[in-house]
Amino acid sequence: MNVLIINCGSSSLKFQLIDSDKEMILAKGICERIGSENSRIVYQKISSKEKEITEEVIPTHKQAIEAVLNALSNKKSGVIQSLSEVDAVGHRVVHGGEKFAASALLTDDVIKGIKECSDLAPLHNPVNLIGIEACKELMGDIPMVGVFDTAFHQSMSETAYLYGLPYELYEKYKIRRYGFHGTSHSFVSKRTAEFLGKDIQNMKIIVCHLGNGASITAVEKGKSVDTSMGFTPLEGLVMGTRSGDLDPGIMEFLLKRGGLDIDDIMKILNKSSGVLGLSNGLSSDFRDLGNACEKGNKDAIRAEKVFRYRAAKYIGAYVAAMNGVDAIAFTGGIGENAADVRSGICQYLGYLGVVLNMDVNMVSSIEAIISASDSKIPVVVIPTNEELAICRETVAIVHNC
Repeated sequence: MNVLIINCGSSSLKFQLIDSDKEMILAKGICERIGSENSRIVYQKISSKEKEITEEVIPTHKQAIEAVLNALSNKKSGVIQSLSEVDAVGHRVVHGGEKFAASALLTDDVIKGIKECSDLAPLHNPVNLIGIEACKELMGDIPMVGVFDTAFHQSMSETAYLYGLPYELYEKYKIRRYGFHGTSHSFVSKRTAEFLGKDIQNMKIIVCHLGNGASITAVEKGKSVDTSMGFTPLEGLVMGTRSGDLDPGIMEFLLKRGGLDIDDIMKILNKSSGVLGLSNGLSSDFRDLGNACEKGNKDAIRAEKVFRYRAAKYIGAYVAAMNGVDAIAFTGGIGENAADVRSGICQYLGYLGVVLNMDVNMVSSIEAIISASDSKIPVVVIPTNEELAICRETVAIVHNC
């Protein structure tokens, strides 16, 4: 099967066309700055390894989908002759609430359910739905599947997902921990077990998905038992620009003493905090921070220390939650590439018997065991592949229809 993977953002659209039988990417790319005069499509036919960049006005997501389909099927660099060669479409959907504990065929009822979850993800679900509707309009009756970021975490018990709020707020508004990055955490936990030659049903794995958005998940017997992101992706770790956990009283203090309104505060927490804020505005990119740390920049050093410390705290918490751990996996842009961040986090884990092989730890973006031979807990780097995970989910559901 040829499966088209669509990931709609507010002003961008990422895509891949995957041959699911060979699990091979045929083409990929991104439509950037949708709705602006500077929009463009970046397209790459994998066999040629050359990127085509086409500057064109892309006013809407529907026209972005049209541009993608044209790129995939054009005579010069396309990889299919016609849209009939696309057998299914897999859509990333950010929030499935409590309605969706697994991926689902995008029927009218499922689409209605996604719309009903939009209050929980007002910046994401409506855009995901635009991509779905555009594909339905342009591609007819081709089967489409929604793969939800939150679905993997629906296995959490209420002990893990409830907040210490009046229970009626959960009953009335469904205020609870949902978690995100579920597709990545599911893929990486499964691949960790395979890579180590073990049965995931007998494993307790902690997955550290570290990127500009970052989360850590405790996975026991292949199921999520707790995760650091919560009702929104703002909770949990210190991230690129997001604050992560904080005392809610800070918001009241800023409202009263800082002269800010709630919109100002949420903008600070989401856009100006994290390592960007801690580094005094230096950068939210760990490549920049790493270079600055090497030069002795105190702001960058402070930001990285806080990031590592918070990650190590969550790892320790999840060891307690599962009463043990059999493997720790690093993934995501930072988790796969920032050796100094991995080693800085693992320095806190000596009580678990974690010992890194510092030479092997220098690897980037490849699967590797980075712990030493005498480490009591294996530590691995497993590059995430959310598109492949979406492809697999899509194929499984389409085959079962």
